[in-house]
Amino acid sequence: MRIALGVEYNGSGFCGWQTQPGAGAVQDRIEAACGQIAQQTIKVVCAGRTDAGVHAVGQVVHFDTLVERPLSAWVRGVNALLPPMIAVNWAHPVTDDFHARYSALARCYRYVVLNTAVRPALENARIGWCHQPLALERMQLAAEYLIGEHDFTAFRASHCQAKTPIRVLHHLRIERTGPYVIFDLRANAFLHHMVRNIIGSLIYVGMNKHPPQWLRQVLQDRQRAQAAPTFDASGLYLTQVDYAEHWQLPNPRPFSLWP
Repeated sequence: MRIALGVEYNGSGFCGWQTQPGAGAVQDRIEAACGQIAQQTIKVVCAGRTDAGVHAVGQVVHFDTLVERPLSAWVRGVNALLPPMIAVNWAHPVTDDFHARYSALARCYRYVVLNTAVRPALENARIGWCHQPLALERMQLAAEYLIGEHDFTAFRASHCQAKTPIRVLHHLRIERTGPYVIFDLRANAFLHHMVRNIIGSLIYVGMNKHPPQWLRQVLQDRQRAQAAPTFDASGLYLTQVDYAEHWQLPNPRPFSLWP
């Protein structure tokens, strides 16, 4: 039997999604909790492996089990065994040809930046921060150069294991809500650090370090060293993973900003 789960987590206390030596990953805690419910070893596969400090609202995972449990056991039962910073939102039975990663059509990420002169305290580790005023229109113009199918080598981590740097960026929307600047990205898939490297470069444009056209040149030159440094992980959220309708997976919990 194959079960899909919708998971959210605050990534600030973990070394990322993927199992690492020391068992400090989100994957470790979910596998342990599901294993207790199933009374067997459980291995979970996720839609998108998030880095240390990155959060998720719409992560999707699947696992196989030999036992039958009510769906409530995979939600409330598992949640009772998870730390407060991880929660399962829903459980849904799927056929064996469903794969959390390979069945996904697209992934959506949101990056939240507090654009004020003073750093945040209550929102520490939950948002990014830029103390210099950001020019919204300049960043929006620069973002247009990234839309579509491109070689995103310039925005990929040096240790990225993806077989190809070609990705299709469906949209990159930038809006301001009070003191927050919100970046929403949707692509068929993302390279390692791709979102944070794009955000860092857009921030450079917003701070008037470079004109909007600079981002087009960085993309075309395919040299990671020409782009801006990787931006802080704190403000990044995996908000949604899109699948074909026939899987009938529940929608993720709506993502909202703080008041």
